[in-house]
Amino acid sequence: MSLEERVEEKPVEKAEEEPDEKVEGKLEKRDLALVEAALYVAGRPLELRELASVLKTRSKKRVQRTAEKLIELYKTKDTAIEILPLEEERYVLQLKAEYTPEVRRLALRPLLSVGPLKTLSYIAYRQPLPQKQVIDVRGQHAYGHVKQLEDLNLISRERAGRSRLIRTTEFFADYFGLSHDLKTMKQQLKNIFEKEDLDQAEPEKLQPKTM
Repeated sequence: MSLEERVEEKPVEKAEEEPDEKVEGKLEKRDLALVEAALYVAGRPLELRELASVLKTRSKKRVQRTAEKLIELYKTKDTAIEILPLEEERYVLQLKAEYTPEVRRLALRPLLSVGPLKTLSYIAYRQPLPQKQVIDVRGQHAYGHVKQLEDLNLISRERAGRSRLIRTTEFFADYFGLSHDLKTMKQQLKNIFEKEDLDQAEPEKLQPKTM
């Protein structure tokens, strides 16, 4: 075989593939950055469809692959922040539990003061329940609490005959890191307060999961 023939047969496929690999690498890095940014800005668990809208894709597998890779990347970092998968195909970026007691006092302000938080705890543990029951137990000032909680999208009120039925929202569960399943949520609350009677519980123990 002549020298000219050997030169002509030299493979060129690898050189042609390199630009595609670089493009794919850049896209993957951008996907990781966008998912991380979305979770950080939201400050709450995000569903796959919400992350997909950020990535501008309809591919569920692409979003899951990106989120799972981001989780693994955070596991390799020596950081106080973690990303966790949750039920119902959701993901959250949050402070690791062991650091929360050390920095909680530095938060600018709590979402709720003690009074509304205690009313919220009562509602969450006994829901669904009539608004009248909340007022009877928590007092007339609870009217203001209920309105504040509804404005913050922590509870919802719906007509039930001549009364209103109160229950917590999905945002409430996400914000405090609780299950969407009512039975499981109540058990979690019982574990948090460590008491059967929530009237004697310390509402400050109910803390946002993503703090």
